[in-house]
Amino acid sequence: MTSVLSLINRPLIVSVGIPVVLGMSSGLITQKSVRDWYPTIKKPSWTPPNWVFGPVWTTLYASMGYASYLIYKAGVERPFLDTTGPLQLYATQLALNVLWTPLFFGVHQLGAASLDIVALFGTIVATTREFGKIDRLAGWLMVPYAAWVAYAGSITLYVWWNNKDTKGKKN
Repeated sequence: MTSVLSLINRPLIVSVGIPVVLGMSSGLITQKSVRDWYPTIKKPSWTPPNWVFGPVWTTLYASMGYASYLIYKAGVERPFLDTTGPLQLYATQLALNVLWTPLFFGVHQLGAASLDIVALFGTIVATTREFGKIDRLAGWLMVPYAAWVAYAGSITLYVWWNNKDTKGKKN
């Protein structure tokens, strides 16, 4: 008899869970700043309402996690396939993603957050390309994430450029 636990795909849960949990954790950093600091800075007209960020990021984190699972699975199913490089790129972009929140919302280092998001976007593009070489769906699952980070990057760069007088100040 098969137990319910044996039916759970642990690698899939871990792959999706890691970015979702990291994203939710870093989101806790933003709460005070979103309420107290973020409303006081100059933002572009294309900035979405605050309520949009939670659902969008949760969806993107789940999508990128599933993409990483597909790459992991491809490496398990085809041992001759080296997925180390693409998964290292994925881990790098995830680290850059997690770093952006404390830079921007935590310590209000807008220049550093801008550099981070530019590096993040480049790493996402590289990850997307490498994932797509291994699994077409995994590559496509990264595209909305790349698009959103490009959009978020435009907001970050605008905020940095238009708030240089308040850079690094905690309100």
